[in-house]
Amino acid sequence: MELDPITRAVNRQLEGYTSFFYDCWVNLRINGISGDYAEFGSWGANTMNLSYQGMANAGDVRHMWAYDSFEGLPEATDDRDDHPGWHPGSSAGQGGVEKFHEAADRHGIPREAYTAVTGYYDQTLAPLGPDAPPTDIALAYVDCNMYSSVVTVMDFLAPRLKHGMILAFDDYYCWTPERVSGERSALIEFQKANPQWNFERYKDVHRAGVGFVVEHADQVR
Repeated sequence: MELDPITRAVNRQLEGYTSFFYDCWVNLRINGISGDYAEFGSWGANTMNLSYQGMANAGDVRHMWAYDSFEGLPEATDDRDDHPGWHPGSSAGQGGVEKFHEAADRHGIPREAYTAVTGYYDQTLAPLGPDAPPTDIALAYVDCNMYSSVVTVMDFLAPRLKHGMILAFDDYYCWTPERVSGERSALIEFQKANPQWNFERYKDVHRAGVGFVVEHADQVR
């Protein structure tokens, strides 16, 4: 039976996640990059599960951090937050952190393998100083859709960036007829404000997602 186009697209996307995370964790292990996995946008625990499986298959399980409101998207604070594929303030992703724990349980992820941080990022990430855990991150996966949310995530990551870590964006190529994606716009602005870092395109996640290796800019210029 022939699959409909959406099902085919979803299957291709899942295949992309699987190979992306496995290759990332193998490379991080081979290259001696220490640190945890930090995920920004975790409702459903699906991406976290694929990263966890990738770690396990690479023989190098790290602690995972899941940052999400678990109550849907926040309200928009910038025109770049909106997109035809999602709407700020919508109910998508609701259900609370217990639903996330239940999903992680179904995936077979032990509770001690991860820390779930509940709340909108302006409440949970923005107040944290540079010494708040996690202070050592090997792979950061940004899947929070909205420009304003990614700006807050990048501010949180700024003192935690290090040479050799991987930074990935799930919706990097979710553009609109008027503008580039919010995730891409936020990264461009961050790099202009932080020229000490270079973000070298490393590997595509799927049709819209892409990963970068973080590098000291003085080594590549």
